[in-house]
Amino acid sequence: MKALIDPTNALGTGLAAIRTQYQVPASFPPEVLAAAEAAAKRVPSAHVDRTAMPFVTLDPASSTDLDQAFTIERAGADLLLRYAIADVAWFVEDGDVIDLEAWKRGATLYLPDGKAGLYPAVLSDGGASLLPTGPRPAVIFTVRVAPDGAVTLDGAERAIIRSRAKLAYDGVRDSDLPPDFAELASRIQAAEDRRGAARVDPPEQEVAALGNGRYALTFRPLLPSEISNAAMSLATNLAIADALQAHHTGLFRVMAPPNPGAVARLRHTARAYGLSWPGNETLDQFSRQLDASDAKQAAFMLAIRRAGQGASYVPYQAGVVPWHAAMAATYCHATAPLRRLADRYVVRATLAIANGQAVPEVVSAAFTRLPQVMAHADQLDGQIGRAVIDLAEAVMLKDAVGQIFQAVVTDVDDRGARIQLRDQPVVARVAAQAVGPGDAIGVRLTAADPASRAISFARVS
Repeated sequence: MKALIDPTNALGTGLAAIRTQYQVPASFPPEVLAAAEAAAKRVPSAHVDRTAMPFVTLDPASSTDLDQAFTIERAGADLLLRYAIADVAWFVEDGDVIDLEAWKRGATLYLPDGKAGLYPAVLSDGGASLLPTGPRPAVIFTVRVAPDGAVTLDGAERAIIRSRAKLAYDGVRDSDLPPDFAELASRIQAAEDRRGAARVDPPEQEVAALGNGRYALTFRPLLPSEISNAAMSLATNLAIADALQAHHTGLFRVMAPPNPGAVARLRHTARAYGLSWPGNETLDQFSRQLDASDAKQAAFMLAIRRAGQGASYVPYQAGVVPWHAAMAATYCHATAPLRRLADRYVVRATLAIANGQAVPEVVSAAFTRLPQVMAHADQLDGQIGRAVIDLAEAVMLKDAVGQIFQAVVTDVDDRGARIQLRDQPVVARVAAQAVGPGDAIGVRLTAADPASRAISFARVS
């Protein structure tokens, strides 16, 4: 982790400029806040009592918008995952001012100095969040996980739950978790391997708040607890996607695989990094062996991520099997309704079909409108994330103009070489000829301007 020395508060000023440039909402209209205050007081009346079940949550330590709680039990050779999802639809009615504002936003936006929520905090971080401060309404999905990792949706119900503990990724102990937590994650991973799934989770540049106006720029690999926790969401989303597809409804997350030309370029990249990729192994098979803690393998994981064609949302279409190449499966988003608008509707559709009811017309209609709304939200999130990283890099390097840094080329295209500095968590571009992925080069920092969020390098060796 690299702490940013920022005595002039350039980062704070720059973050304010980013919020202005991308029109990040500072708050909610008064009528939305008032409606949310009233909604947070609604007493659940369509929910069964499941407060005796030992649910817990597992999230970043600072998170308070908790979408998911879980408990796991044995059922013969199978595992039953009870995955409780915040019942946002209990608080938000179709067409009310909270709903209309959520459709304008699409998703929660996260910046180092705070977030712009999809819903007011009285809901997202209060009454609808699955915090261990009291009973909460939820939708419990029961997912059966077979010994080979196959998943099926066994049921869905509205219920009142009470979380026993708010666990954090960086401090959780095995004794805090259900006894079969690790076994469930292992089964899901084994099923991914058999499917040929190619999910790649490389370290990503991140600006983290340290408190007292201090920040850090870092490459942060996923913690083992995060990877295991993600298995539960993956299992639930896969099971729900299959159920929706079977009932001819839903909204799916799809992604095409890298095209043959991109795969061929990746083979050259792997060779340049000195990675052994046997000719008889597919990209999917090879990617599952990569270790994010190794610098060259992590850089190659980033190259795989960039070679993909991006994910999008599509509604159910007769005769079409929606496919997510990285998951090697039909897949959807259902487990983060406090943070993604689409999930609220997927949860409602699943709750209906699991109980033999018709999917509400307003939900089916939403599935045709949501792809455009969510695409805009995804694009905005990506633009803001990149702007924040650019700002942090410029602030960190502004007093180092003229210095020479050692770097590694991560890939090359018609815009030049993309480089990663060896001793700083910085990724940049430089005009360089006759270089290839994996080459070590020296570069001089020629500019670093926090106001424009721009840095530039020139090759010197």
